[in-house]
Amino acid sequence: MGNRPSTLGELKASGWQSVPVKEEIRRNAVSKISAGEPLFEGVLGYEFTVMPQLENALLAGHDVIFLGERGQAKTRMIRSLTGLLDEWMPIVAGSEINDDPYHPVSRHAVDVVAEMGDNTPIDWVHRDDRFGEKLATPDTSIADLIGEVDPIKVAEGRYLSDELTLHYGLVPRTNRGVFAINEIPDLAERIQVGLLNVLEERDVQIRGYKIRLPLDVLLVASANPEDYTNRGRIITPLKDRFGSQIRTHYPLDAETEMAIMRQEARPPSVGDVHVTTPAYMEHVVATFSQHARASNQVNQRSGVSVRLSVSNLEVLGANALRRGLRAGERVVVSRVSDLSSLAASTSGKVEIESLEEGREGAILENLVKASVLTVFKELVPPDQVRDVVAAFEAGTVAHTGEDVPSDQLAHLLDDVPALLVPVATLTAGDESPAAVAAAIEFVLEGLHLSKRLNKDGASGSSAATYRGRS
Repeated sequence: MGNRPSTLGELKASGWQSVPVKEEIRRNAVSKISAGEPLFEGVLGYEFTVMPQLENALLAGHDVIFLGERGQAKTRMIRSLTGLLDEWMPIVAGSEINDDPYHPVSRHAVDVVAEMGDNTPIDWVHRDDRFGEKLATPDTSIADLIGEVDPIKVAEGRYLSDELTLHYGLVPRTNRGVFAINEIPDLAERIQVGLLNVLEERDVQIRGYKIRLPLDVLLVASANPEDYTNRGRIITPLKDRFGSQIRTHYPLDAETEMAIMRQEARPPSVGDVHVTTPAYMEHVVATFSQHARASNQVNQRSGVSVRLSVSNLEVLGANALRRGLRAGERVVVSRVSDLSSLAASTSGKVEIESLEEGREGAILENLVKASVLTVFKELVPPDQVRDVVAAFEAGTVAHTGEDVPSDQLAHLLDDVPALLVPVATLTAGDESPAAVAAAIEFVLEGLHLSKRLNKDGASGSSAATYRGRS
């Protein structure tokens, strides 16, 4: 603990001052905002929407509820609030509820300070230990959140009316910290009443015994908009406790989605095999999620999480790795033919709405095609591929797929020199056969989807043959 005070007397002499947790968070938030720093690291896409509202809430000293679909960084922001606490906080040694040495509230701490005065021993708690979290479920009890009489302590000879018989729950143990309730509509109404008593009335009854617990807690909750009204509700007095309700959202554009994917994804790697996913393929994966969120064939009530984009990027790299291992390649680049692997990583994360059985695969395939076409039109100007189309109309045929090695596909540049310009646009200077092959496959698929080349392929196989439409 270094030179930090170890007794109450030393703490007083050090000049340390006690402030409520909301004031502590406000003070540290002011420092970050004044310095132009973000409140949290790693939360992207909220700079002009969610973050200003959250800054306002913290500066106002509000309890906060985040309202948003799954995968919108609600939990990450809640857990990151500990970064706005002071790094270390003094408590009465042995306290179960982080008693303030200047203002103890538990019977244990009150008795110790009364008995020992300035010799009261002090412990220091790190800010990471000042966070409590509970996923609300219908079976959550008052004992979980507030506490319960400990029968062992009663058996030791204490009376039920003795506050020392209590085993404190999560909320008291997060005193002078941040307490989070995820999916709060699932919390039974009678439990919400008990929580309200602690946070507002500052007392609670446990088995008929009434005690006062003047806790100092920042309450933060999260809820899904669909569940917020349909599956459960927050009782009016507790809802009134939240000073700010902040609506979160999914990334508003593909660029933000790509930034999150790059931050969160863990690309596969094996030994000396190097796998990369070019920017245009990342763009396809991000655009796939964007299209899914706009599709009337995808259930939007359940949401399309950013976790879908992260998982798809990882699976895309994994399929490329598997392909490279089979071909004996040491440098592998994700291709269009690897996109077929996205079906497995997507199926469990979106709910398809279709009147016909077995249509899920076709719907996902169409979303992939639409994403490739969107990115192709955005990145490859039409004048760069006119001569490529002309070469195929003159009789050129190209074979692609998992079984076609990168070297073989890259040799298509010799047969169709017109491919050099669009390929160079996509590879950004990477002249490796794997990068060139991936770019060629992307251009050919883009031309097919824009109805300028024909494509023959067997169902269920990544193998394809591209030829002129005439």
